[in-house]
Parts: sequence; C-alpha cells; structure tokens
Amino acid sequence: MTTSGSALRERLDRDDLLVCPGVHDPLTAAVADTVGFDAIYMTGYGTSLSKVGYPDAGFITMPEMIENASNIQERISVPLIADADNGYGNATNVVRTVREYIKAGVGAIHIEDQTFPKRCGHTKGRQVIPKDEAVGKIAAAADVRDDRDESFVIIARSDARGTGGGSLDEALDRVNAYLDAGADIGFVEGPTDAEELQRVGRAIDGPLLYNFVGDLGTSPYVDMESLDEWGFDVVLFPILSTLSTIANVHADMQAFAEDPAAAMRGVDDAFDAQSLGSLHEFSGFPEVVEWEDQYLPEADQEKYEGSLGDDLADE
Repeated sequence: MTTSGSALRERLDRDDLLVCPGVHDPLTAAVADTVGFDAIYMTGYGTSLSKVGYPDAGFITMPEMIENASNIQERISVPLIADADNGYGNATNVVRTVREYIKAGVGAIHIEDQTFPKRCGHTKGRQVIPKDEAVGKIAAAADVRDDRDESFVIIARSDARGTGGGSLDEALDRVNAYLDAGADIGFVEGPTDAEELQRVGRAIDGPLLYNFVGDLGTSPYVDMESLDEWGFDVVLFPILSTLSTIANVHADMQAFAEDPAAAMRGVDDAFDAQSLGSLHEFSGFPEVVEWEDQYLPEADQEKYEGSLGDDLADE
C-alpha cells in the first residue's frame, strides 16, 4: 500500500532538490496541487494565523494543527510535510503527537527543540531545551515511526542558532545528534548568510532541509542550484500562500472599499484568467454530482429539473 510517507521517501531518493510551496489551509493547498508539485508543506505560522487568528507564538494546539494537516492531506494528491512545532510537550507528549500525525495520513513532520511556548523561528526571543532532552524527544518520535509506520518521515530541527547565547556550532552539533537518535532529515533553522548555509551542508551528516523564509526572517535569498550544490535535499517556502493571501486580499479589499461592483468585476476577471475552471469546478462540485448519480435514488435527480444555477456536472 502506498502511503504519503512512502511516496515522499521515493521522491527523496531522487538526486534533485525537492522544492515545496507552503500552504496554510485546504483551499490554498488545493490551488498548489493544481499547479503540480512533488510535495507540499503546511506552515505552522500560516495555520495559526488563519485558523485561530494569532501569530506563531505557541497559541495553536496540537489538535488544531492535526485537523488542518489531515484536511490538507485529504485534499491534495501528493505527500504533505507538516509543522509539528516542538511536539507539544516532553518526550511522552511527542509519542502521542507523532501517532496523531501518522493517523492524519501526512508524509512527514518536523519537530524543533524550542521551549514552550515556542515562537516563529525567525523572531527574537527563542529559547531551546537542553540537548539531551531534545535528543530524547527525537528518539521517541523515531520509535513511534518504527512501530506505527516505517515510511513516515521525521525531520529534526534545531533553533539553537537564533537564541540569545546560541551559535551555529551548537545547532550543527544538535542536528547531528538528532540524526543519530533516528531522525530522517536534519533542519538547522536560521542560517544568516550563504557562508553559513555552506557550513551547514558540510557539517551535517545526513539529508538536509532549508527553510526559505525570505524577508520575513533571517534566511538569505539563494538560488536552488546553489542549495543543491551545497548538499541540501529539501527546500520549504513556508509562508508563500500566507503572504500571497494577505497581500492580494488586502489589495482587493482596498479596491472594494472604493468601488464594490468594479472590485468584484476585477476579482471575477482575475479568477477567470486562471486555468482553474469555475469556482464550482475547482471546489469539486462535479464529483459531488457523480456521487449523487452513483449512490442516490434516481428520483433524487429530479431536483435538477427546471432549477436555476450553474450546471454542476462535467461537460
């Protein structure tokens, strides 16, 4: 049986860089899926902001994150890599966290070594737990993977580079220890320039992930060819859909405040210019009609006769 994890591992076995756009809900994930990517990433920051309205500062809970991840994975055709923050507690909490993400059907998660409450890896004020405690959390995650779904991918992240007294050397040491504890992929958060990225590539003994945050954080803009050359295997663009949504909705709302009808026409035209079909087609109404044809009594189809509205069936 092919799982999201096994599909992701098969993709990771290829030599080329895996580039994943970030999405924050099933809607933005569905849009990304129409474009065609090998994997998609669920941002924790965007999930928190879109689901509960708070920034990425430890306000969102594990069940809320799991629900979002499950709904996204159900809506897309490729593996989902999901943010699992700091595992929502100690090593024993991580056991349940990993079990729940596996039940949600996603392909991978990343767990960081921050204290609780955690915060965005590109904001000031982060702190990390002791290294041995963090190693225990990754070991617990790896054991759950081995027991429940060996194809599930564990990504271990260290935020030590960005703490008050932290250093890149400490982050490198921690990520290597996490890989030794059973993580599949290493993740050093917050390298500040290309030189540091190259050091990460040389020092980490295992597959590597880069978090491409851009101007929102400390991670530098670099081209994909360089990251591949330096030894990275996965690149996440975590805040892509969230920034795009905020910027575009804000622009449309400003136009709407000035002239509602003209703004609505502009939004309609912009949507029609995409290769998505109608909103009803994109959202899946034709599939619903197919289910009705297949499973409901024939008499129930009479509701369509003479009724007004778009034809929801496939042409």
